[in-house]
Amino acid sequence: MAHLNEIVQWCDQTLSSNQFKDYAPNGLQIEGASEVNHILCAVTASDAAIDAAIEAGANVLLVHHGYFWKGEPYPITGMRGRRIKKLIQHNISLLAYHLPLDAHPSLGNNAAIADLLELKHIEALDPNEKFPIGNIGDLKQALSPEAFKAKLQDVFDFNIIHLPAQVESIQKVGFCTGGAQDFIHQAAVQGCDAYISGEVSERTFYEAQELNVHYYACGHHATERYGVQRLGKALSEHFSLEYTYFELNNPI
Repeated sequence: MAHLNEIVQWCDQTLSSNQFKDYAPNGLQIEGASEVNHILCAVTASDAAIDAAIEAGANVLLVHHGYFWKGEPYPITGMRGRRIKKLIQHNISLLAYHLPLDAHPSLGNNAAIADLLELKHIEALDPNEKFPIGNIGDLKQALSPEAFKAKLQDVFDFNIIHLPAQVESIQKVGFCTGGAQDFIHQAAVQGCDAYISGEVSERTFYEAQELNVHYYACGHHATERYGVQRLGKALSEHFSLEYTYFELNNPI
């Protein structure tokens, strides 16, 4: 059993959340029970994730995608209102970390991808960022574009979209999880042979060709499964809590 404030403080400090200019508030978004013994983790605070937290008897729902995004209307109505009402009725806190959970060098989504792909010589995709939300790494051995796609397919269990370039061998890889397809320009500046993100846009097809960087869309959800699991496990070990990961496979 741990106190909610202790958990929030530990996460905020560990992830340096106050250092990020983000699209939504990081940290405690909805306050529930003050005492916590079970955390349920999910990529997104969907209705299904809330139901899973209720069924598991969790006191905290820990997610990468929470609520209150910039540009959203202020009234708490409709779909978001129903979600928030359900959390409050069941005294469940919502704890969300977006960019801080992408960037963390050991718990983050990008760190997990580097480990899964066994990349080495990890550097910042943008050297000007104090806390990089994208990275660069080298494969242990160069692969053909087709072999690299097959490797990604195995790692992410996702129908990979490959937008080809002229480079015949892939060694240096840029990557940033989620909807970061436009960072392909930065990958080109850094001399990457390939760039990985979650989503893809119509313009990305031409950018891959003209920048000569292979682009691989590996799924927004699929590339961001790992940060919440790593953070949840770290919390469970630090505070002796039970934690559960809820997977609702999203094909986007």
